Amino acid sequence: MIGLLQRVSSASVTVDGQVVGAIDSGILAFVGIERDDNEERAQRLLDRMLGYRVFADTDGRMNLSVCDVRGALLLVPQFTLAADTTRGTRASFTSAAGPALGRQLFEFLEVQACVRHGRVQSGRFGTDMKVSLVNDGPVTFWLHA
Repeated sequence: MIGLLQRVSSASVTVDGQVVGAIDSGILAFVGIERDDNEERAQRLLDRMLGYRVFADTDGRMNLSVCDVRGALLLVPQFTLAADTTRGTRASFTSAAGPALGRQLFEFLEVQACVRHGRVQSGRFGTDMKVSLVNDGPVTFWLHA
């Protein structure tokens, strides 16, 4: 399971012209689900996302997590993160989870995030989404669980 984390001042997801998720300061996490992923890996990725230190402390060092700063979390499913780009000029998606498993694990991740953190919004699985963000820093980290 893959998480592409971006520290944001604000972010939103729009589907069919309507905002379905929006946050102010926090983390925008694009989530890629691979075919061998399971709930244990989803839980591990969530642990890392909630605990990863991407916010500055009083000394200006990235020592605080989204939980420490009481920031929000915006989860966005993005199967293209699971692409194999090692050959040619067109990505292969053979390692990406199928739609049923992808939806199941994304929804599991979303529920667990709400239980553990509370300040959670999300995009919609399997839809064409428009994502807007103000990357703060910029700060972007790629996590693999």
